Amino acid sequence: MQLIYEKCRARRATRLDPLDVPAAPFPQALRRVQPAELPEVSELDVVRHFTHLSQRNAGVDDRFYPLGSCTMKYNPKATEKAVSHPGFTQLHPHLSSVGAYLSRCQGALALIHELEGLLAEIAGLRAVSLQPIAGAHGELTGALMMAAYHRDRGNTHKKVILVPDSAHGTNPASAAMAGFRVVQVPSNTQGTIDLQRFEDAMTDEVAGIMLTCPNTHGLFEPDIVRIAECAHARGALLYYDGANLNAIIGQCRPGDLGFDVMHYNLHKTFATPHGMGGPGSGPVGVGERLLPYLPGPRVARHGDAYALEMPEKSIGRIAAFFGNFLVAVRAYAYIRSLGDGGLREISRGAVVNANYVHARLKDVYKPAFDGRFMHECLFSATPQAEKGVRALDIAKALLDCGFYAPTVYFPLTVKECLMIEPTETETKETLDAFCDAMIDIARRVDTDPESLRTAPHTTPVGRLDEVKAARELNCARLPCG
Repeated sequence: MQLIYEKCRARRATRLDPLDVPAAPFPQALRRVQPAELPEVSELDVVRHFTHLSQRNAGVDDRFYPLGSCTMKYNPKATEKAVSHPGFTQLHPHLSSVGAYLSRCQGALALIHELEGLLAEIAGLRAVSLQPIAGAHGELTGALMMAAYHRDRGNTHKKVILVPDSAHGTNPASAAMAGFRVVQVPSNTQGTIDLQRFEDAMTDEVAGIMLTCPNTHGLFEPDIVRIAECAHARGALLYYDGANLNAIIGQCRPGDLGFDVMHYNLHKTFATPHGMGGPGSGPVGVGERLLPYLPGPRVARHGDAYALEMPEKSIGRIAAFFGNFLVAVRAYAYIRSLGDGGLREISRGAVVNANYVHARLKDVYKPAFDGRFMHECLFSATPQAEKGVRALDIAKALLDCGFYAPTVYFPLTVKECLMIEPTETETKETLDAFCDAMIDIARRVDTDPESLRTAPHTTPVGRLDEVKAARELNCARLPCG
């Protein structure tokens, strides 16, 4: 009986097919001295293990995810159904690189051509390339096109890119990688570009300015048309960082504001699941000035057929094939399902939700700036920090309340910054629950500050030494509550 039990107790989660190639001895030099200390597990054990691990993760499908400047909104499952079609998932990318096989991928090429047209119309630009595979990659592509534009005109003296002090960190990095020298333009007390300081910095050396509108303070730049006119008068170009497009989509277009080039975040504004490094997609769009420099090859339509063409003065290929194609399929399905009216509702909802959160919290947390915010609202936790509870402590305490934390300490222009972007997909009930939690945390600053400084208490991992965690990924956790 014991032998039967021992034999039945052996567990396995996989069964290998019979060997269908000649057997070969395993090299002695590669054999283990001691057997690997691996558990015997059944398929059920494996499924439960990884299911439990997945339940420890935070994601937009299971909780409010208010990361400021990141647009972490719900991704409709209909787009996932569209992108799972075998005609897309099983399409070999090399079909597009061999002319003889172009007839086999006409549907995919048609989708690329149509999506590029839709994105161009949404932004008020002439054309779009889907090649860049992330927002920062789109920035670099745009900076390289600006460099090619000036080089083509003999503007060897134009070596400077202006960047606001509130910009995303990728902006100056992309400009520097493209060979430019970066000059920072400060914000005024209202949180927008200091127009006088901008005009002072706008010398003949300036090749362009990179900014987003609304900016990273969550505020629309009221002088954006004047900024564009000033830049163009000096022969400079305007780059639009599309990270905050969710605030104005369907309401106004960057091209109409004077921008010459921009990138879109398909994995933000157009609802592809993202986080932890991907998947991303950062198509780049251009106006008339930069049209000849787009990366190629590009999809061109000739009657009912689609072919690949290289723009006249293209900067060349900057990614394999057409970037992250399946992200583009999701974006196409998302845009087509919403239509013009639906796109307008996105920005309306995003702005209303952000201002609702601001209205509920402004008497408890110090607003970073006066006036109306756009898609995100910023607070400074300096009053709480003076009592010994910092923005980081507030963020950690929110984890115990079942919410993911907002962005903290960015932008650096706001001390003890709490940056909240609710997006248009969250309900009033969710926003009220989040605001109630924030208000309760503010109360505990006075009544129980120690519980905030040691939060979180209910998560699988407690408060870590963040410096050590970044250097030693296997660092020990601190005791949880």
